[in-house]
Amino acid sequence: MIVVILAGGRGTRISEFTKLIPKPMIPIKNIPIIIHIMKHYSKFGFNDFIIAVGYKGEIIKKYFTKNKSKKWNVKIINTGKDTMTGGRLKRLKKYIKNETFMLTYGDGLSTVNIQSLLNFHKKNKNYATLTAVRPPARFGAIKIIRKKVTYFKEKSALDEGWINGGFFIFESKIFKYLKGDKTFLEKTPLEKMSKIRKLGAFKHKGFWQCMDTVRDKEILEKSFRKKN
Repeated sequence: MIVVILAGGRGTRISEFTKLIPKPMIPIKNIPIIIHIMKHYSKFGFNDFIIAVGYKGEIIKKYFTKNKSKKWNVKIINTGKDTMTGGRLKRLKKYIKNETFMLTYGDGLSTVNIQSLLNFHKKNKNYATLTAVRPPARFGAIKIIRKKVTYFKEKSALDEGWINGGFFIFESKIFKYLKGDKTFLEKTPLEKMSKIRKLGAFKHKGFWQCMDTVRDKEILEKSFRKKN
């Protein structure tokens, strides 16, 4: 089964790094984050990858040309510098054809069980399944009465709602919802599938962390130190 990795965005919120390299090439423990993502899929036996590049995509292509893997089958496809997520996926239709496939973003790591995710998707017969995660807690909660704090609690991830954590499974039916380069996968396509009850949510309560900012990168670095 093909695994699509969306790796074409500009990553403006972490421009300290993306001025020079594309976001998926930012290192975590001296290895590009995209390699960590691919290793996770490979652990479950999924080794066929399509990487949809755009901004500074030539750097990603050069990396994989120099660092070929005997285990992985990797296609690098240029999907345009300013194409949105749904548009990038639409450009890959001819490579995916009518097959079930996986997709995730090139800037987030998780311990989600990929095989369990796939089994859940097949059992529920959805057009698409996303991995639902709890966002990492960022702020504590307080109550103030007459300038005094009367309640204080450090917020935990359990206080937050569920969010889209990437790590999708899609049927080829997704392509009829993708209209062009300006299509955001996360807007009209997924919203329409949710309205007809064909969008599943696989709840993952374990580790998940995106990398939108330098702070997020620091969290990922610390998490890897704990795991290894």
